Amino acid sequence: MTMSRKRRVLPGFGITMGFTLLYLSLIVLMPISTILLKTATLSWSEFWGTVTAARTLAAYRLSLETAWIAASVNVISGLLVAWVLVRYRFPGKRIIDGLVDLPFALPTAVAGIALTSLYASSGWIGSYVEAFGLKIAYTPSGIVIALIFIGLPFVVRMVEPVLQDFDAAVEEAAASLGASRWQTFIRVMMPELLPALLTGFALAFARGLGEYGSVIFIAGNMPLRTEITPLLIMMKLEQFDYAGATAIALVFLSLSFTLLLGINILQWRRSATALAAKGTSSWRLSKANSQA
Repeated sequence: MTMSRKRRVLPGFGITMGFTLLYLSLIVLMPISTILLKTATLSWSEFWGTVTAARTLAAYRLSLETAWIAASVNVISGLLVAWVLVRYRFPGKRIIDGLVDLPFALPTAVAGIALTSLYASSGWIGSYVEAFGLKIAYTPSGIVIALIFIGLPFVVRMVEPVLQDFDAAVEEAAASLGASRWQTFIRVMMPELLPALLTGFALAFARGLGEYGSVIFIAGNMPLRTEITPLLIMMKLEQFDYAGATAIALVFLSLSFTLLLGINILQWRRSATALAAKGTSSWRLSKANSQA
């Protein structure tokens, strides 16, 4: 008897899919719908006045700029850290590998206090850099440092598996064909690393946009200067302005989602292009072998 649909090797698709949809509805969709419903209680003029106020726009700009800068720095530094951990053996490697995950385990408030103690005017690092006219704590630079601290593990852990799975024979083949080390890295390795780097960037950027605990201590929280969007939302909530808080959160969520969607689309296209190129090269190689 012909079966109407193909049987799966592992049963339980309906149950697991139902649980997944229920979980996403409770954890993701319902909170977002609450934001929409609460914001809907505002009139258009009230909504527009809240989300376009000078203080709100300054908070949007600061959050987006600092998160973008920190994620960009983490792409470079995370690639270097992952490269060292994968390609070299040295004493204390396991300890350094464990320290990479420290921002995941460390409470964000503790991280903020520690960074402030280091970079304040009386701190170990802040006292030295201020001698050269540089101020880190209570400035946007301090926010960037805090976001770099909490975002680095995302890039490192995304790049490490790609480097571990990369075939060393491909590098040797490129070197035997006369490619320099830099050419091998750019033309051979970078196409493989780019999707992981983009994913790490997106994760670090998203974490930076919503970070609160590690930033408020080192930012100084000065309106129009060092006030981030999550802090502004918290202040609205403390003032019992729930509709204003959800209005700011809705706009910020839309901006964040749009940027992350664009990054993911670029990543998907890059992965599809690389997969198609790999399939074409494999077909050509098999055709050449068959002709030979």
